[in-house]
Amino acid sequence: MFRVPNGEGGEDVETLWATPVGKDLFKIDNSPFYAYGVSWGDTVEAPWSDENGFPVFLRVVEKSGSKTVRVILDPPAENNNESQQVLDQVIALGCSYEGATRSYIAIDIPKEVDLSKIVKFLTERQVQWEHANPKYEELYPETK
Repeated sequence: MFRVPNGEGGEDVETLWATPVGKDLFKIDNSPFYAYGVSWGDTVEAPWSDENGFPVFLRVVEKSGSKTVRVILDPPAENNNESQQVLDQVIALGCSYEGATRSYIAIDIPKEVDLSKIVKFLTERQVQWEHANPKYEELYPETK
């Protein structure tokens, strides 16, 4: 379970699939739609919480090398439309994706694929996107 600050001063909760790999250690098995700073394949520490009924994220123990960006597609992806063509091209560039909806997509960028190549592709196609892991502030600390 990940606690994700929302824009209203509170927090939302996201649960991710994960495989136990040791005491309180889990390997993330899907892409986060809301959590920042974690990607598919990362190993995280998440002690069990009786209060929440889930292991709760504490920290990243080992990075997998995967990166995550999230996109909002307009129009939603449908067979052969412009948005689906963007997703098809993302796969052709060596990435994978998961959709929370047909419009809200998390893209997993494996360590073998250059993040800047994906960013350039999305920007050139004027797709609305954001850095999720690494976070924007980590990539560009001078902009804080």
